[in-house]
Amino acid sequence: MRKLVWLNGELCALEEAKTSVADHAHLYGDGIFEGIRIYDGKVFKLDEHLDRLYHGIRMLGYQMPQTQEELRGIILDVCAKAAIPSGYIRLNVTRGTGLGLDPKHIDPRCNVMVMVSTLALYPPEAYANGLDVITTSVRVIPADSLDPRLKCIGRYASNILAKMEANARGAGEGLMLNHQGHIAECTGDNLFVVQGRRIRTPHPACGILKGITRDTVMSLARAKGFEVTEDILTPFDVFSADEAFLTGTAAEVIPMVSLDGKPIGTGRPGPVTQELMAAYKAETGKGTAF
Repeated sequence: MRKLVWLNGELCALEEAKTSVADHAHLYGDGIFEGIRIYDGKVFKLDEHLDRLYHGIRMLGYQMPQTQEELRGIILDVCAKAAIPSGYIRLNVTRGTGLGLDPKHIDPRCNVMVMVSTLALYPPEAYANGLDVITTSVRVIPADSLDPRLKCIGRYASNILAKMEANARGAGEGLMLNHQGHIAECTGDNLFVVQGRRIRTPHPACGILKGITRDTVMSLARAKGFEVTEDILTPFDVFSADEAFLTGTAAEVIPMVSLDGKPIGTGRPGPVTQELMAAYKAETGKGTAF
């Protein structure tokens, strides 16, 4: 097993990988990315992640050298060479190379990176005991400024500031609101609240990234007979919920047991959350083998 990076056709060890200091993402945050999980030798939701990546590439007007099918093959080949049975894939695509904000003055050939490594976002006890979350003062970027469906590298500066605020306050995560005071998402995760057999999550219009784990959990919950709705939520909806949980590629499904020092429900991971954690774990066995 070894951590590998494929960058513009060259494969090397992670520690040896280098990119240009004039890369447009390095200079201006002008790039997009995807994080994808490997479970037991299979890449989970590979095509869904690639669909989102290529939607962003078209939106941003990048000159992508590989087709979606070609990049898919590259990813599976790098995974096979790395031979990491359970790990994390990071895809980066940047506009190109050159100093200057105006894209017409740079080399427009995209820089494409596939990194196969490992990542553990939360310790095991966080899944057993749940996360304490605080509401951060940092608001999500309005959708009329930058569409949240673009998983843009530069966009995440605000999420990092919100995460730093959560860290400073001793919280496991930070909840971000939009400029209307409605709940959007956490710094790297989507939010769900549970009341009886009803599960609610912020509507995409609230300024969220439509997470692939989010979509997967919504489908799993509906298959189990839960009513699942996308809605406009405020912190009151969290405080009045029986349970809450977060979802994300790196986080998977993790309980949220308090907000701003106030317990949610019993203040412990609830039965619906635990049921969906188990269902999601079972679902991860359905990936693409390499």
